[in-house]
Amino acid sequence: MSKIKDSIIEFLKKDTYKPMSFEELVKAFDIDRSEVGEFLSILDEMEEEGLIFKTNKEKYALPEKMNIIIGKLQGHPKGYGFVIPEDPNLMDVFVAAENINGAMHNDKVAVRIIKSATKEKTAEGEIIKILKRANTKIVGTFEKNKYFGFVVPDDKRIYQDIFISKSNINGAKNGDKVVVEVTKWPEKRRNPEGKIVEVLGNKNKPGIDILAIIKKYNLPEEFPKEVEEYANSIPDEIPEKEIARRRDLRNLKIVTIDGEDAKDLDDAVSIERLPDGRFKLGVHIADVTYYVKEKSPLDKEAFKRGTSVYLVDRVIPMLPKKLSNGVCSLNPRVDRLTLSCVMTIDQNGKVVDYEIFESVIRTCERMTYTDVTKILRDKDEELIKRYEYLYEDFKAMEELCNILNRKRMQRGALDFDFEECKIILDDRGRPIEVKPYERDIANRIIEEFMIVCNETIAEHMFWTGIPFVYRIHEDPDHEKIMHFNEFVHNLGYKVKFAKDIHPKMLQEVLESAKGKKEQPIIDMLLLRSLKQARYSPDCTGHFGLASKYYCHFTSPIRRYPDLIIHRIIKEHLKGKIDENRIEKLRTIVEKAAKQSSEMERLADEAERETEDLKKAEYMAERIGEVYTGIISSVTHFGMFVELPNTIEGLVHINNMNDDYYIFDENLYALVGRETRKIYRLGDEVKVKVYKVDVDNRNIDFVLVED
Repeated sequence: MSKIKDSIIEFLKKDTYKPMSFEELVKAFDIDRSEVGEFLSILDEMEEEGLIFKTNKEKYALPEKMNIIIGKLQGHPKGYGFVIPEDPNLMDVFVAAENINGAMHNDKVAVRIIKSATKEKTAEGEIIKILKRANTKIVGTFEKNKYFGFVVPDDKRIYQDIFISKSNINGAKNGDKVVVEVTKWPEKRRNPEGKIVEVLGNKNKPGIDILAIIKKYNLPEEFPKEVEEYANSIPDEIPEKEIARRRDLRNLKIVTIDGEDAKDLDDAVSIERLPDGRFKLGVHIADVTYYVKEKSPLDKEAFKRGTSVYLVDRVIPMLPKKLSNGVCSLNPRVDRLTLSCVMTIDQNGKVVDYEIFESVIRTCERMTYTDVTKILRDKDEELIKRYEYLYEDFKAMEELCNILNRKRMQRGALDFDFEECKIILDDRGRPIEVKPYERDIANRIIEEFMIVCNETIAEHMFWTGIPFVYRIHEDPDHEKIMHFNEFVHNLGYKVKFAKDIHPKMLQEVLESAKGKKEQPIIDMLLLRSLKQARYSPDCTGHFGLASKYYCHFTSPIRRYPDLIIHRIIKEHLKGKIDENRIEKLRTIVEKAAKQSSEMERLADEAERETEDLKKAEYMAERIGEVYTGIISSVTHFGMFVELPNTIEGLVHINNMNDDYYIFDENLYALVGRETRKIYRLGDEVKVKVYKVDVDNRNIDFVLVED
């Protein structure tokens, strides 16, 4: 299929090509009558993928030849939007409200450029075609009038309310959270219309808030019956025949190290100090593909989900519990099938030798980050005594972790020190504590071990030439980095940027800022200047890790790319990949990379929204309380302040009553016109919780004078 698509694109690329109709293309490609239907399907598929564009006159051309960009519309509550191009090398396109032409947030669209980009402004466009609708169902709050109603979407980027006629209310009451199916798409001066297909319950009822987010992102609440039945038919015991053909590592001291509440344990580690001072590091990953066969109901469902989603109060797993918490999870003191990567690493952190093989293990302990940190950092005597037989191994792990980290830093990897948060809920789902989540030595050990393993696997598979799914992070946009450079320069940081940006240059800024009050801001601004990492069939390197070869190999229970590359590695180990299979794999990895990247974005958004919701709920109970925080962002309408517990709120410029404040773009600061008082990024300020809008996840602060 991809060969046919490639030849169509090559044909349309020719300078002599003028847009042709379907009949003309059939003739040009000399398509047999029996294959005309299939040829049309390929063109339709290519149009939906945005590879080609069909004009109003039913003629085909390449979008770029017609000044058209294909991408997803990112809506804004005020009615305008931005088209995020599918081609990561292209810049976003601004679309004014009058040029949206009935498109809605997340729709796949074709946008024609009407004003080219300048130094100051992004390109401007008009949406000329909606290729694929994203919002067939929308979650929102029902507002009832006497004869009709409206659904106000929870996602404010869908800025129009949906009109509901009396006959389509279906029993919904005022204030209910509902799911509405769109029956008529919006037009220039007309709201979308719909019918209520599901009533979730009153928006104030416990649990409805998270349920609404699950519905909004169309996350699956349960597995289809055939998938559950397939999973339940898997035996708990591993056949002796399967154990016999694998390398038996059950006599090794192998441990898992995870968070206290983790149940899907997919990675385990072992370590050995060699007589010459080198280390033998074993990374043993759950062999999920033994249970999840290609094209099985489990595989199809895992592909669809793409990833497990970790919400504040629950996990929506990629695989049924029988696998994720059962037969695949590397639980202590039970036999488990694994794919192992055993590396010999020298004192400089260089992998001098490695082996990749199918194995069977039996982990001896289920360690937690907390306990391993207490052993290594706090020298907790009770825990050291309890795990005496592992103590030297933990010390070796710490030593190797520091060696690997030093090596990564030397080559220029970016090490952001963001504080994640942990939200603790009561039995009714109400937040009772929000606190920073510590990333200590135990977390860093696992991070470094997984990174070196992922790099080793990616480089090994790259040189085989077999289609594979890589984890890539493209070089940042030069303009964004120059903007970042200007900002840090104003803070007194001297950076020399070459034409080709190397992560080492940026790492030096991060290092200089470590421990200073502006560190969180510099970290955040740099992160915003970088592109997002994604999955790709092309190995183009990982900028943030300063790594030439990288993939995700270590979490096949919760990430589909890891699962699919396990399958490819195992086929390669058995010598089963011929030319025919290579062709099939090309299509498979392309689809898997695209789907996994999209589902990862979706999961991130859903996870972030549940966190923002619970943070807003937490602060709604604390109106009037005073906190000390750091200015984390400054805009023309005010400044955001982040508290030590990671919660962020806005001090609106209208509530800064002691002066008239002007936004200084170069300083990233608000400057008082009369007093010349300056509030800039990184400054410490005292704030009081003033107002909280839980529905919109907005927290407002006011400044408190000492």
